[in-house]
Amino acid sequence: MKMITKLGRFSVLLCMVLSAQSILAQSKADVFDGKTPITWLGLDYTQAKYIIAPASEEGSKTDATSTGAIKSYISAWNYIFLTEPQKFNVARATHRTYVDNAISVTGKANDAINRDLVSKNHADFKTLTEQNIANLVKNYDYQGKTGIGMLFFIEGMDKDTNTEGAWVTFVDMNSKTLLYTTYLTGKTGGMGFRNHWADATFRILKAFEADKNWTK
Repeated sequence: MKMITKLGRFSVLLCMVLSAQSILAQSKADVFDGKTPITWLGLDYTQAKYIIAPASEEGSKTDATSTGAIKSYISAWNYIFLTEPQKFNVARATHRTYVDNAISVTGKANDAINRDLVSKNHADFKTLTEQNIANLVKNYDYQGKTGIGMLFFIEGMDKDTNTEGAWVTFVDMNSKTLLYTTYLTGKTGGMGFRNHWADATFRILKAFEADKNWTK
């Protein structure tokens, strides 16, 4: 009789744990539910390639043609979301009234970049797949953050076409599971290297604001 009682209690406890996990689990539907909180994690450049044709190798006074030069702008591209929130408005783009910010998450990943970020091959503009993104978020350090995290994996930055490509990505930080990702591009604009490429990121953010899933 005691054994049956213990098994019964264990079953109840197991059901409670599974129920709690089910409640905590996030889904794609939560991404497109403006009432579900999200945290903006920033721009990840660990997969980025700045593509410059051999004829343009010397660049201009507002151009950057080395990995070191590109890396020197990454922090500025991230902080522009905090210093110019009216333009780079993640809350508006995700149909929310407010989002938390934790750009230190992508900041840590960007600080660890030790690969060449410059390419002369236009085929490098887009090489990643959704599965690649799923693998990346699975191995990310979310620094103890929970809930839904949003970040951009910047992939291609093509100087000749003045186009940036990025994976707009949402992840369940509890389980490190990919919830939703979509590949979008944006044209550059603005004066100076920072603003030139920041404008492309802004256009990607605006493109996501019109994602077809918001109408469902």
